[in-house]
Amino acid sequence: MSKMAEKDKVILHGMWASPYSKRVELALNFKGIPYEYVEEDLRNKSELLLQYNPVHKKVPVLVHNGNAIAESIVILEYIDETWKHGPNLLPADSYRRAQARFWSTFIQDQLVEATFLVVKTDGEAQQKAVDQVYEKLNVLENGMKTYLAERDAKVESNFGIVEIVFSALFGCYKAHEEVLGTKFIVPEKFPVLFSWLMGIAEVEAVKKATPPHEKVVGILQLFRQSALKSSAAA
Repeated sequence: MSKMAEKDKVILHGMWASPYSKRVELALNFKGIPYEYVEEDLRNKSELLLQYNPVHKKVPVLVHNGNAIAESIVILEYIDETWKHGPNLLPADSYRRAQARFWSTFIQDQLVEATFLVVKTDGEAQQKAVDQVYEKLNVLENGMKTYLAERDAKVESNFGIVEIVFSALFGCYKAHEEVLGTKFIVPEKFPVLFSWLMGIAEVEAVKKATPPHEKVVGILQLFRQSALKSSAAA
């Protein structure tokens, strides 16, 4: 490999089922950036991962020019600022860019942990967690009515950081339904979000990064069983 090629090399350390890793994968695919993927075993993390991300010791980590960048949202902005060719992940207009940051942060801070809680609980605690997710999805539904109405209707031409963060979490919604017996993006409750998610699913970069349904079901079941067992033993 030439020195120039080595200098420009991009490596993603991730875990295939992690929505945080999926964000970075989606961004790289959408921008058309060639990269090497390193699958990490989160039960036996590599020395490289611990070296690259000594603070959180988590995936994803993007390595570019030998420099490591951690935290998925930070990585998405780094990708957008570094590779100017191809479509932007953040709008050029400063107001639209601020709105995109706001809603991607809302999904990150309000919906991710609430959704994980549904997977990790059962019975009354799970129903309470589901209600919490619905409450936050209702806020997002109302927010997206305005956010999406202000731009071109075609999802692919507007695909960016908000779509990435949303689809990385809910793109495998059918697996969630099968394992949990609960629907998150219910068409009748959240018609805007459902229509938006269906449009996102047709974007080529998303199709490329979507894992097989049965594989997602399998790991969700394992994660749920492990979490419920730990909870019962506590």
